[in-house]
Amino acid sequence: MELEINIIDAFTNTRFGGSAAAVIITNQWLGDHLMQAIATENNLSETAFLLKQAPDEYQIRWFSPVAEIDFCGHATLASAFVIFSKNPKINTLRFFAEAVGEMPITRSHDGRVVMDFPNRPPKPVEQVPNDLIKGLSIQPTEVLRNSQAYFAIYEKEEDIYQLEQHPEVLKNLAPYDVVVTAHSKEYDFVSRYFWPSNGGAEDPVTGSIHTGLTPYWSEKLGKPELIAFQASKRGGLIFCQLKGDRVIISGKAIQYLKGIIEV
Repeated sequence: MELEINIIDAFTNTRFGGSAAAVIITNQWLGDHLMQAIATENNLSETAFLLKQAPDEYQIRWFSPVAEIDFCGHATLASAFVIFSKNPKINTLRFFAEAVGEMPITRSHDGRVVMDFPNRPPKPVEQVPNDLIKGLSIQPTEVLRNSQAYFAIYEKEEDIYQLEQHPEVLKNLAPYDVVVTAHSKEYDFVSRYFWPSNGGAEDPVTGSIHTGLTPYWSEKLGKPELIAFQASKRGGLIFCQLKGDRVIISGKAIQYLKGIIEV
């Protein structure tokens, strides 16, 4: 069986920047083991599989190299980019995922993919896990958590760039990942994302975690619209907006590869 595959660099307009995701669109679901095998073979942070329901409606699932993931923002952006590129007359889409629900998506006039996600604010933890403290080279000033990850808050932006993680220690926090973040001089906030138990040591750009970072920093900074930078080696620019119980995440993308895989 031959399948078309697209690899897209998301949350960037520069090739080899942002976060790369593979996108595969089918008319019926592949088997779970096959989808996982393809994602493992791709060895990207995420491979998105989409089931077409109508020209503007799709079910979506996301797989890292090691497991199926409940929610992935950058692979959603990459998927929408592929569909918009194939259908120039379509400017709105609806994606659906079991753990996230319906996700309205639009294409803005400046080429950004605009995604409407649930608001998933983090809450302070009563007791900070020892493995979180041991797993980060710099101790955070505050720790929160939502359904996806621990949020380690820092006072200095420089700490985000300079801190080192110990993946084998952070792995013990499964099923939770770890995001580290601080207020920024150039942007509203910066972050890095570590997920050794679910995908890899560090994710280049993580759209999903900004559904938690946005409400946190919106309250701290007193503004609903924010510009964020994920300070990985590849880096990525994320535009965020808090709208009640929804978070609007948007960014640009660029095509890297289009090809055929045989399975």
